[in-house]
Amino acid sequence: MNIQTKRLNIRHLKLSDLSDFHIYRSNPEVTKYQGFDVMTIEQAQDFIKDNSTKSFGKAGEWVQYGIENLETKQLIGDCAIKLDLHDTRIAEIGITISHLEQRNGFAKEVLLAILTFLFDTNQIHRVVEIVDAENIASINLLKSIGFRQEGYFIENVFFKGKWGSEFQYAMLKREWDNRK
Repeated sequence: MNIQTKRLNIRHLKLSDLSDFHIYRSNPEVTKYQGFDVMTIEQAQDFIKDNSTKSFGKAGEWVQYGIENLETKQLIGDCAIKLDLHDTRIAEIGITISHLEQRNGFAKEVLLAILTFLFDTNQIHRVVEIVDAENIASINLLKSIGFRQEGYFIENVFFKGKWGSEFQYAMLKREWDNRK
């Protein structure tokens, strides 16, 4: 997969991304609401190597993609897509933007590009994102794009030493089409 936006290239992660990847994946503020914890350089390298064997389209498997700034050629984050194990017309997504690049509109640009790829190119029926109930920035981003809240799971996950709550947001292809 290779998706270009005005400012970004969404592409497979490469070992040459290791330094940039590790900078934000080892930052506790970036990982605070993520399903992963801070990574050592070795863990980051293993993650990139493991992910290099994956490609979009395999049911039930998360595939992580790098987000590259076209101007600087720097990796500024990553995003993930997983097709549902039982119905590949349903996808789950996630995104991480480096603390050095937040508040520049990159997350919204990436999500819109991924939704275009999933809904318009691959005719996905439904896209879901699970978000920590305390992650206000991500919740506001999802709402601004047109996702609707479907669920609120109270203390459903023991996460980084405490019980956490999550929201489920989703969008259907017809909702995507209607927002244009």
